[in-house]
Amino acid sequence: MTILDDLTAAQAAPATPVAATAPATTAPAAPDLRRSAAELRRLKEEVSRGPDPAATRRQHEKNKLTAHERLELLFDEDTFTEIEPLRRHRASGFGLEARKPHGDGVVIGWGLVHGRTVFAYAHDFRVFAGALGEAHAAKVHKVMDLAEAAGAPLVSLNDGAGARIQEGVTALAGYGGIFRRNVAASGVIPQISVMLGPCAGGAAYSPALTDYVFMVRDSAQMFITGPDVVQAVTGEKITHNGLGGADVHASVSGVSHFAYDDEATCLEDVRFLIALLPSNNREMPPAVASDDPADRRTDALTDLVPADPGRSYDIRAVIEELVDDGETFEVHEAWAPNIVCTLARLDGHPVGIVANQPAALAGVLDIHASEKAARFVSTCDSFNIPLVTLVDVPGFLPGVDQEHDGIIRHGAKLLYAYCNATVPRISLVLRKAYGGAYIVMDSRSIGADLAFAWPTNEIAVMGAEGAANVIFRREIAASDDPEALRAQRIDEYRTELMHPYYAAERGLVDDVIDPGDTRRVLIRSLAMLRSKHAEVPSRKHGNIPT
Repeated sequence: MTILDDLTAAQAAPATPVAATAPATTAPAAPDLRRSAAELRRLKEEVSRGPDPAATRRQHEKNKLTAHERLELLFDEDTFTEIEPLRRHRASGFGLEARKPHGDGVVIGWGLVHGRTVFAYAHDFRVFAGALGEAHAAKVHKVMDLAEAAGAPLVSLNDGAGARIQEGVTALAGYGGIFRRNVAASGVIPQISVMLGPCAGGAAYSPALTDYVFMVRDSAQMFITGPDVVQAVTGEKITHNGLGGADVHASVSGVSHFAYDDEATCLEDVRFLIALLPSNNREMPPAVASDDPADRRTDALTDLVPADPGRSYDIRAVIEELVDDGETFEVHEAWAPNIVCTLARLDGHPVGIVANQPAALAGVLDIHASEKAARFVSTCDSFNIPLVTLVDVPGFLPGVDQEHDGIIRHGAKLLYAYCNATVPRISLVLRKAYGGAYIVMDSRSIGADLAFAWPTNEIAVMGAEGAANVIFRREIAASDDPEALRAQRIDEYRTELMHPYYAAERGLVDDVIDPGDTRRVLIRSLAMLRSKHAEVPSRKHGNIPT
């Protein structure tokens, strides 16, 4: 029996009858607030420790922290305020009436992260394996409503076994309430999901609706149906991690944005991400003082980027040279590596950077790269984070599989996201920008506020070799020396239509800049655009390609 049970039983016990004629010899005990407060403290300490020391030990043996230990890592020291720690479920049947632990398997509340208010809920795997029932869901609904009302980020620390089977459809309805709130808060407050244990079914869908998903290797898995069901239905045999582990979702499915080896490192990066995001969509992202000079020359870029458009290089090195102190926070690093999406700061102000990666598939756009960048652009736009696009793209990836799997539809997602974005948008062509991929990568024609290019840029429908082969195909075929004529026509096409200043002469780029001036130009341009106001059409919402 808990202390609260003892108090309840004492209050419910019938009073001893007293003779009407007998005078009272002693006064009833006066309420003692100190004793009651001490009992309350003992009760809350018991709730925090959990229902069973053995369950805590098992959690630690799996290299997993308890819910309260995780919250301590997430929040600034001694700032977390828990609410509804004493709530219990009201269900009966299947033995539930005999098991009514306080908290019902989830801890909710708010605290400070880098001095700013953040809300959170954390599954307690020690209680019903973190499974969601009616009371559990009501607590999650409450903290989600509070976060949206207060205009503050919401972090979910997920370590739960899905719906509580003993409560039937009531548990499923609880998930419906969570999903509805995820969607209502989308683009209003940042929503961050941290996967710290096995999460199946409904427990996997809520994270998929949020802005960012973090996962810890070996401990966390996400899947709609587990390995046993998969094997029973399809005959495929696979492990939990092989089906839905952190590395699978970080590199194959794209469900997870980040993967880590341990919980402490993971939660530290959650704190860092929050520092880059505004509290809500009505605020600007938080700026900090920067010791990196805004007018610092970036002459190293001339050595980092080869002038030959056919040579590879790592675009990450370019980004690190441009941003404050070389510090970046890359999103989806292991998925669709042919495009890089990263958060960073320029002159202390957060910025989202989208860049083709010549070191992977020559930087082409394919289905996954288009989806990855489209989501990143949309998220930055939701939270007032300016966008800088670094362009070095040879086009879309050709192939039967790409066409049959819908490259047109998926590529349109990126086009839609850029056209829909109202934040400051700056594009910079580093080397080549060919065909429809040039248009999609935030060209002036789809609404970039400013477009720049380096003096080695090639902006064209296609490369000179391909263009000459199409335009002069018959002439080359009829020539006595086809190779010499082909070389001549390639040179003519490059000279006439692909020289670095062709786009600038037609107003398609605002300026051709010295690579060494790139950081200064970007920072000055972003400062000018900081007060940008874009009118949006009156509509319920757009109809994004899916």
